[in-house]
Amino acid sequence: MNALTFSIIMTGVLLNAAAQLLLKAGTNAVGHFELSAQNIVPVGMKLALEPHIAGGIACYVVSVAVWIVGLSRVDVSVAYPMLSVGYVLNAVAAWYLFGESFTAQKFVGIAFIVLGVFLVARS
Repeated sequence: MNALTFSIIMTGVLLNAAAQLLLKAGTNAVGHFELSAQNIVPVGMKLALEPHIAGGIACYVVSVAVWIVGLSRVDVSVAYPMLSVGYVLNAVAAWYLFGESFTAQKFVGIAFIVLGVFLVARS
């Protein structure tokens, strides 16, 4: 994988990770909700009008386009495991931005993910 292809794949991964973080920020802004037949329209409108959620959906749309370009350049068996980098980024960002826990067990799991992605990328 050359540097350009790696950059394209990682851009898709970063956009996907950003989408998750924006969706979480949006749901934090909206607050806890339950969907039912009676409230699906008002809750749906509240979610649709939340700027973070709109930004997250936009990141997803762009990430799909970028991912398609990346897949045209590299085997899916190499590209797909790179999405795991997003798990690492989101775990750290969720700890920093949202105060979510970051335990030793989580750290060890993330280390395995990083090692696995490194090995797959070198193959």
